[in-house]
Amino acid sequence: MLLFQRHPGRAVLTPAGRTYAREIERAFGVIADATSLVAPQSQRGYLVVASGPSFAAKWLQPRLPEFLRANPEVRIRLSTLSDHDDLESTRFDIAVAYGYPHTSKLDVEPLLVERLRPLCSPALATMLALKTPHDLSRATLIHSSNGLTWSEYLRRVCDAEVRHDNGLWLDRSVMAIEAAVDGLGVVLESDVLAAEELSDGRLIAPFDDSRFSVEVTSYYLVRSRGYNTSSYAATAFEAWLRSAFKAANLTSKSGGM
Repeated sequence: MLLFQRHPGRAVLTPAGRTYAREIERAFGVIADATSLVAPQSQRGYLVVASGPSFAAKWLQPRLPEFLRANPEVRIRLSTLSDHDDLESTRFDIAVAYGYPHTSKLDVEPLLVERLRPLCSPALATMLALKTPHDLSRATLIHSSNGLTWSEYLRRVCDAEVRHDNGLWLDRSVMAIEAAVDGLGVVLESDVLAAEELSDGRLIAPFDDSRFSVEVTSYYLVRSRGYNTSSYAATAFEAWLRSAFKAANLTSKSGGM
């Protein structure tokens, strides 16, 4: 395969050569990004905070300006975790993990309890006449990776089996919430990630009764191996995180350094 053609005094890339060059450029970009995540020297002066994509986008990122205004000397780098395996390979100082990360190598403690309940658009609740969880047999259930499956939820809150035929499976909570806003079905979510949609009325809890909510400790604080307990940035961020949960009327698990 010819990658370039020689001409007097110059060489010109062939179409195959141009394609190869573009792909090599992308590959080097991926390598550079990966290096910046794992190389400690590239993070010097930053507090590196990692979390799942949905928590980062829906909860943490919108509130970070509040922390930075109160702590102007602290610089934050926010990265995302695809799964718990990333905790072993990604460079971070503090991570907020969804679900308990089974590792003996890192300092892990419970951070936040979430209240999971069915949420949907007001129009869908009216159209399906949703009054109790038994009415979910008429609905499309939107599934995502969270602390409780629909099957587990229905077993806990219903005294009889609820059969449902329609389902929509999405990888991320942020996608599942958007699907519910668009009226595609009912999502099982919490106020942690759906606070904005509940506040502005795009989503409602059709069964707004504590009997139909399930509390689960889903979020965990993870500290890196080299975590500096005397670091002002780290301690300030942890204190702010817990106070922000409290301000949002979320149940934070008390923890110590």
